[in-house]
Amino acid sequence: MKVLLVNPEFPDTYWSFRHALPFEGKRCAFPPLGLMTVSSLLPRSWERRLVDLNVRKLKTSDIQWADMIFATGMLAQKESLHSVVKRCKKLGKRVVLGGPYVTSTVENLPEADHFFLGEAETTIPEFIKDLERGEAKPSYKAPERPPLALTPIADFGLADLRRYSAMSVQYSRGCPFSCEFCDIIEIYGRVPRTKSIPQMLAEFDALLALGWHGTVFIVDDNFIGNKKNVGYCCLRWPRGRRSMTILFRS
Repeated sequence: MKVLLVNPEFPDTYWSFRHALPFEGKRCAFPPLGLMTVSSLLPRSWERRLVDLNVRKLKTSDIQWADMIFATGMLAQKESLHSVVKRCKKLGKRVVLGGPYVTSTVENLPEADHFFLGEAETTIPEFIKDLERGEAKPSYKAPERPPLALTPIADFGLADLRRYSAMSVQYSRGCPFSCEFCDIIEIYGRVPRTKSIPQMLAEFDALLALGWHGTVFIVDDNFIGNKKNVGYCCLRWPRGRRSMTILFRS
């Protein structure tokens, strides 16, 4: 099976950093962590490629190479996502969609073959089994939010690291607050779930093994949502490792 993972283009907004990145000689702030994590959930025998439209254009040859297209996106990427799906369906490809936009929107979604609502650690394996039996369902949604112990190390090697200003990792999901402007609790819940210390160290080591020594951005919904766990993680941070700048967002 050949899978093409596509990250739609961000419009020219604050989070695109489009006017600041040229000073660094970079094309995009961060690689698509969600798609790289999905890649790690797929069978290792499957071939996979990543195209980030914030780094380069999607070629017709990219689509023709693939048996199946996986795409994601936030609300800001809606127009680009619709365009990607339209191109892929026109070429007769099976299209799988997931991510915040798909999860939080019920109307005007692209005409894809399969939809993943919410987190995919348990539903991707289910989809693969159904696919092998020829019984893949139109939509998948986990009955409960998965523990992050099930989350594999993201497939960082899929991305052209030279094109990005920083790498991103995720320590936790969920937020204990109910801010009216935010949809985090609708997607990830109000109980912060965290990864273990060995999981985090393994992710940093994976980046180091790929030669990354730049900034690492923690993309948590609320990094200190679970103060006990994050405090323990910081206190247990090992010394003597090669330097890496870590930025925390909360």
